[in-house]
Amino acid sequence: MDKQSANKLARELHELINTYNYEYNVLDKPSVPDSEYDRLMQELLKLEEAFPELKTSDSPTQRVGGTVLAAFQKVVHKTPMLSLGNAFNEADLRDFDRRVKQSVGDDVQYVVELKIDGLAVSLRYENGLFVQGATRGDGTTGEDITENLKTIRSIPLRLKKELSFEVRGEAFMPKKSFEKLNELRLQLEEEPFANPRNAAAGSIRQLDPKIAAKRNLDIFVYSIADLGGTGVEKHSEALDLLEEVGFKTNQERRKCETIEEVLTIIEDLQEKRANLSYDIDGIVIKVDSLAQQEELGFTAKSPRWAIAYKFPAEEVMTKLVDIELSVGRTGVITPTALLEPVRVAGTTVQRASLHNEDLIREKDIKIGDTVVVKKAGDIIPEVVNVLIDLRTGEEQTFSMPTHCPACESELVRIEGEVALRCINPQCPAQIKEGLIHFVSRNAMNIDGLGERVVAQLFQEGLIKDVADLYRLTRDQLLELERMGEKSTDNLLNAIVQSKENSLERLLFGLGIRHVGAKAAKTLAQEFETIEILQQATKDELIAINEIGDKMADAVVTYFDNPDVQYLVNELKSLGVNTTYKGPKLIRVEDSDSYLAGKTVVLTGKLEQLSRNEAKEGIEALGGKVTGSVSKSTDLVVAGESAGSKLKKAQELNIEIWDEARLFDELNK
Repeated sequence: MDKQSANKLARELHELINTYNYEYNVLDKPSVPDSEYDRLMQELLKLEEAFPELKTSDSPTQRVGGTVLAAFQKVVHKTPMLSLGNAFNEADLRDFDRRVKQSVGDDVQYVVELKIDGLAVSLRYENGLFVQGATRGDGTTGEDITENLKTIRSIPLRLKKELSFEVRGEAFMPKKSFEKLNELRLQLEEEPFANPRNAAAGSIRQLDPKIAAKRNLDIFVYSIADLGGTGVEKHSEALDLLEEVGFKTNQERRKCETIEEVLTIIEDLQEKRANLSYDIDGIVIKVDSLAQQEELGFTAKSPRWAIAYKFPAEEVMTKLVDIELSVGRTGVITPTALLEPVRVAGTTVQRASLHNEDLIREKDIKIGDTVVVKKAGDIIPEVVNVLIDLRTGEEQTFSMPTHCPACESELVRIEGEVALRCINPQCPAQIKEGLIHFVSRNAMNIDGLGERVVAQLFQEGLIKDVADLYRLTRDQLLELERMGEKSTDNLLNAIVQSKENSLERLLFGLGIRHVGAKAAKTLAQEFETIEILQQATKDELIAINEIGDKMADAVVTYFDNPDVQYLVNELKSLGVNTTYKGPKLIRVEDSDSYLAGKTVVLTGKLEQLSRNEAKEGIEALGGKVTGSVSKSTDLVVAGESAGSKLKKAQELNIEIWDEARLFDELNK
C-alpha cells in the first residue's frame, strides 16, 4: 500500500472508530458488536505500525496509554476553576434565590444538574483538537493529565466542529467499574479504594497512563470556561452545544422557572440517587442567562450565580472508644473521637473531630458512649449526639489536660478564645504541623512532600525548620522508606522549583497568625519584598485595605522575633525568593490614568475582554473593581445586556462607559 492510500484508509478508520466509540460511550447505543470495533482498531494499529507518521495525537489508538511520565507538569488555568458555595436546606436555597433576584430582577430561570462525585478537570481544544487536560488543583494552578484523560473514551480527541475553547467536566468511576477494581485489588492483596471518587482521583493521577486506561473511567462535561465566540447566550444552550460537538453531558438536567420548581426537582432527583450508575453528592443550581451570570459575578471563592445543594448527611451509630489530642501548628489542642469503624456515606470512618472542650461538655460526650456520627457536607466526620439511654454506667468522663501532650508545657486559654493552646515555640508537634503547612498546595506547593514524608524527615532529625527543607540531599532522601531514585529526584526538583515562588506563597507558608492566603497576597503586593515588610509599622499595615488591628499586630510581632529574622536570612541565603512576582500594585499617586483611584463596577457581557482581563487592567492603572453599585461607585462599565446594575448607576447619576471606551483607556 502506498502512502496516499494508507492516509485515506487511516482517515476512514478514524471516522468509523470515533463514530462507534461515540455511540457506545456517549449515547449508550452501540450499532455494531464489540468484535467489529476491535477488528477496526487492530487494522488501524497495524496501519500505524507500517506508516508511523499516521499516528497522530487524535488517533483512536492513543487511548490505550502512552509513555510513563516522570512527573506531572503544572498548568495555570486561564479562567480560574472556582468551587461552589453550599446550600444544606430549603432556607439556604430560598436565600440564594432572593440574592439573585435582588441583583438581576425577578425574571430568572435556573438550570438544575446532578453534582457528580468525581474529580473536576479542564479540557482545552484548539481548532477542534484535544490538546491539554488538567486537574483543578488549587483553582489557579493544576496538573497536566492529558495522557491519562485521553484514555477516557467519552472524551472526544477531535470535535465535530473546529472550536477553540476550554471546557470543564467531572471525571468519575462508574459503580460497576469500582466494584470490579476493588475485587481485583483484593485478589492481589492490595488495599481496596474507599469509594469511587478516591478510585477516580487515584486513577487520574497515575504517572503510567496504561494504569488509568484499565480503570474504565468516564466523564460528564458541564460547562464552557470561556464562551467568547461560541454565540450562546444561556448555560442550557452551552450544554446543547457541547452535546452537538461530541461531548457527553448529563441527561438528568432540568430547566426551572421558579425556586419552587427547583425544590420539587431536587426531591425527585434525590429519590433517584441510589439507582444511578454513578455516585452523586448533591445538586447544582445555576442561573441560566449568561448575561445575568456576568452581572452577578463572583466572590473570592465562588460564583454568585450558582450554588450546590448538598444532600442531608447520612447518620449512623457507633461506639466512641477513646478521645485523642492533637496539637496544631498554632498550638491549639484539638480533641478527636476514636470510633469503632463504621461505614458513613461510602467510606469507613474511625475518627471524628470534637472541635473543643466546650463542645464535649455541651453534648455530654463520654468515653464509651454510643454516638451518632455523620459527615458534614458528606466530607468531614462529626459526632452529632450521644444516645444517653444506651449508657451502661461504665462510660468515663473526659477532661482536657493542663499540659501539652507533645512537649509538657502548661496550656493556656487566651482571653476571648474557646481553645486551649500550647505557647511553647519549640513544641515539636507545632513545628511538624508548621512544616506540613509550609509545603502544602496553597503555600510553597512542593510535590512529593506529603504529611508522611514530612513526619519521617522530622522524626529522623533531618529537618527542624523550613530552611532545612532546602538543605536536604539525595543521599538523605534515599535512606527514607518508599523513596526510590526517581521519587527522590522528583522531590529534589520540586524543592528547587519552589525557591522561585512569588512572595505571597512564602508569607502564607510561614504561618503568620491571622494571615491567610488572600491577606498574604495583599501584603506581598503592597510591600513587594519581605525586607520592606519586616520594617513595616502597625500604622502602615492598618492603612492597607483588608488589614485590621489583629492582623497588623500579628505581622509586627512575628517579624520582631529574632528567631524569625534568622530564619528569613537563612531562606534567602539558600536561594528562596523573597520578592513579589505578580502584577504590580499601582498606587493612585503613581498613575496618570483617569481610572486611578476610581471605584469601578463591571456589568453585562464584554466582547473584547474577559472579566478577569478587564479587572486586572483597571487595577494595573490604580483603579479598584467592586461587585455592586453604590454611592461610592465612580464608574460603571456596561457591556451587552447590562441589567439592574446599569439601571442603578443611571438612578445614582454615576458615570457610565461602554466596553470600547474602557478598552481604549487600558491600551493607551
